[in-house]
Amino acid sequence: MRRAALLALLLLGACVRGGPKAIDYADASCDYCRMVISDPRYGAELVTTTGKVHEFDSIECLASYYAQAREATVRSVWVSDFARPGTLISAATATFVRASGPASPMGKGLTAFAPGTDSATIERASGGTPTLRWDDVLALVKREATVATHDASPAPSAPAASRSQVVDVTPDGPVRTLGRALELARPGARIVVHPGTYREPTIVVGKPVEIVGEGLPVLDGEGQRQIMTVTAPNVTVRGLHFRNVGTSFVEDRAAIKVVETTDCVIEGNRVDDAFFGIYLARVSRCRIAGNTLHASTTTEAASGNGIHLWTADSVTIADNQVVGHRDGIYFEFVHDSDVHGNVSEGNLRYGLHFMYSNGCRYQGNTFRHNGSGVAVMYTKGVEMLGNRFEQNWGSAAYGLLLKEISDVRVERNRFSRNTTGLFADGTTRLTARGNEFADNGWALRIEANAQDGVVTGNDFIGNTFDVATNALQTGTTFDGNYFEAYGGYDLDRDGVGDVPHRPVRLFSVVVERNEPAMILLRSFFAGLLDASERLVPALTPETLVDAHPAMRRRAAP
Repeated sequence: MRRAALLALLLLGACVRGGPKAIDYADASCDYCRMVISDPRYGAELVTTTGKVHEFDSIECLASYYAQAREATVRSVWVSDFARPGTLISAATATFVRASGPASPMGKGLTAFAPGTDSATIERASGGTPTLRWDDVLALVKREATVATHDASPAPSAPAASRSQVVDVTPDGPVRTLGRALELARPGARIVVHPGTYREPTIVVGKPVEIVGEGLPVLDGEGQRQIMTVTAPNVTVRGLHFRNVGTSFVEDRAAIKVVETTDCVIEGNRVDDAFFGIYLARVSRCRIAGNTLHASTTTEAASGNGIHLWTADSVTIADNQVVGHRDGIYFEFVHDSDVHGNVSEGNLRYGLHFMYSNGCRYQGNTFRHNGSGVAVMYTKGVEMLGNRFEQNWGSAAYGLLLKEISDVRVERNRFSRNTTGLFADGTTRLTARGNEFADNGWALRIEANAQDGVVTGNDFIGNTFDVATNALQTGTTFDGNYFEAYGGYDLDRDGVGDVPHRPVRLFSVVVERNEPAMILLRSFFAGLLDASERLVPALTPETLVDAHPAMRRRAAP
């Protein structure tokens, strides 16, 4: 018991004194640049007033970190004695020189010596350079960091001391892998990958850097692994060709996976034959733009999504092309994000699929020839503006499915050659305005559970059925739409039909209840049914009527 109490007192005394602890060289990493601390001649530590120890691989990293810290939080600062590698001495009493011999890990050549070191030893290390005190070191690092900022423009949060660094990766140069480049790079550095094919273990980007490819260099996963994982903020990945990620049934492998971070930019890359293409999880304020993703699997089970987001906010997905994946773009628990200018086509299931993703905006995208079109589920506050939903054919296919959502705007879109253009199931406060429905099987299907919807100013042209529903009552209001099949007149020439239009054909009601009846679509019998219903409406929904049908097209072509 006495021994335990004595040990506790000794430990407490060490904490109070704010002394250093031994650095585990080759295993510890620098708390400033994140490189491995491998050379005991240059190791350094900073101890906070709470007793937390920060370790560094060089004096300049220590000084850069110290400059950013609040002075009141620093208890003591320690540096390695160059004459006795691995022995930590107080920076306040140490003598510093800028060595003319070996360069330090970060290149500034700063070394430290304990008080009382003979002048000959210091002279040999310094080459005649004047000695410095700790305050001089802080001023030197600050001054040279300021000069360096004129040479480059890195991410805003990158430390100033690293802003000018460029690391080149070449197949036959001194740095031959991206992994090695990341070990050498300081935060905020620019890594340039030159043309070639690079095969290496999964690349982990754990510091804020810009990775740029010249000539679209290839990062090959060899069908065995995830290629890149990004965990640091302010990372840019641009101009790389990712290929051969490889299918996995136990993990979500991706060409690029970004996890638990912010402010990433994934731009101008090419991704071929990936399981998942670009995968974001628990991220904020990222931009995914101008990428081309192409997969060639033939089954949903063996394919991942092209651009996949889970639990994210304030993300921009712009001008990407996604082909051949399970879902082209997939959102789950994504909020306040913007998707525009993308082309998602030929995907096995959905061109766009999202659930529980409130407050997002989708504008100017093309969703073409996908297995089941676009599915929007369990979401509120959605805007679908100016998109194209085209050629989504199949027994269960649609241009756009809205299921159990509220407060959704579907405006100025084009629905063309889909089995069903727009399917509304369980929607609340749907506004469909200024859309064009052309050459679809069913242009618009409104289920009985759709409430408080407004359909206005749309064009219905060349569809087999303009509108269909599964009930005699509807909570959706139609007004001012143009129907090519409208047979009324406009005697006062005000552009509005004088006779209300009932867009639900009786034959569509028959098909809704008995699908095999579709075989009679072009028969005399089907035409007779529809003509009879127009004369004496009895079986089509009483409330589903457009009281002011337009005589001319309203929506933009």
